[in-house]
Amino acid sequence: MWATTHTVTLQGAHGQVIDVQVDVSQGQVHTALVGRPDTAIMEARDRCRSAVQNAGYDWPSTKRITILLSPADVPKRGPHFDLAMAIGVIAASEERFPQHSLGSIALIGELTLDGRLRCVPGVLPMVMAAAERGFDTVMVPEPQVEEASLVSGMTVLGVRSLGQAVAVLAGFDTIPEAPPVEPPMTTPLLSWRGADPETPVDLVDVDGLLDARFGMEVAAVGGHHIHLTGPRGSGKTTLAERFVTMLPDLTNDQILELTAVHSLSGGMPVSGVRLVRPPFRSPHHSSSRTAVLGGGSGRVHPGEVSKAHHGVLFLDEFALFRKDVIEGLREPLESGSISISRGEDDAVFPANTTVVFASNPCPCGNFHPQRRGLDDCTCAEVDRRRYRAKLSGPILDRVDITRMVEPISSHHSDPRFSRPESSETVRARVVAARERQAARYAELPWRLNAHVPGPLLRQSWP
Repeated sequence: MWATTHTVTLQGAHGQVIDVQVDVSQGQVHTALVGRPDTAIMEARDRCRSAVQNAGYDWPSTKRITILLSPADVPKRGPHFDLAMAIGVIAASEERFPQHSLGSIALIGELTLDGRLRCVPGVLPMVMAAAERGFDTVMVPEPQVEEASLVSGMTVLGVRSLGQAVAVLAGFDTIPEAPPVEPPMTTPLLSWRGADPETPVDLVDVDGLLDARFGMEVAAVGGHHIHLTGPRGSGKTTLAERFVTMLPDLTNDQILELTAVHSLSGGMPVSGVRLVRPPFRSPHHSSSRTAVLGGGSGRVHPGEVSKAHHGVLFLDEFALFRKDVIEGLREPLESGSISISRGEDDAVFPANTTVVFASNPCPCGNFHPQRRGLDDCTCAEVDRRRYRAKLSGPILDRVDITRMVEPISSHHSDPRFSRPESSETVRARVVAARERQAARYAELPWRLNAHVPGPLLRQSWP
């Protein structure tokens, strides 16, 4: 007796449909798992056995059970294989189970010992991968129905327990009751003033700095990376924090891609909150390479550069970041993606991010290049050169715009002479300019000026 169910495994942001083939036969009593499973899947044998029995079904404890995760050469990881494995064992051992109902449905969910389902990370990219393979139905834990429904054309079935899943697949007239599934943790337990990324900021609050403001507007229009450098207190951070307010709202495709990254990182927004505005991420300069670029032990997680996909990554005090973090930014700055290779595990995450760098011209932050000798800088010239040398040439070559930010003079802050534009006014110009770029590159694979190769720009649009 045998049965086949389907689920999805993830390698970075890419998913692959896995056939879970279950064979129940005579032989030495044993449950064999083959097909390169990880520890979480190997432990699923015990979880599934208890879940099946507590759901009211018989586990074939006197027979040999072989579970193949096909294709066998692809590494599989994660507890979301539980539901597909448990349904496969029930379908293979119950002669009256309608196996035709398993043909075009992907099963995603972790099981508890009493047969209840638990939420798992990465549901959205899994459903996207299933849709690309022609699947039209997916079964997920009930709280993740909204997330899975973001994929158009997909029928999403939300269940609370293994018993409910079997009843739905077998076409039973009544669905057994089950307690609600605990939703995934999406909000921090602690909060503080200013922790909300939606805290309103506006360019109208910034007096002067016209040259730097114009440079940021050009960067927002073309998707260029920008480096703001200047003495402390000149307004670099204030400007950078308002960069995201210049950007237009996300398109539907961008919302789907960004939500998939959030799903992979386990940081989905609160239910009912739709991502509309571009993200703004600002990691501390002491952050590790894994935190900024991605990685981690076990399952590979996206880093800050991917969580800022289609948004802004602000690296304040850039020269104080670790050298391996600075050099690791070469790939995402150039290609808009980040590849992480670890042993036999290769993961690729999107990182189409506009990066804003901010740095001081010297360690003490008081050096004014425009008025040397008239400042309070106490750093020796050799210290300044060593400090600036942390920003290597290959990194600076990937930054299209560099602006020196100087403290504003007193008349720039006088309301009689200062007429700063609001973010809404600047954003309207950015939207219009991006529409012109979209028309210009309509037949080409690019959308923004920063994405077009330099030789082609010089040849076709000098």
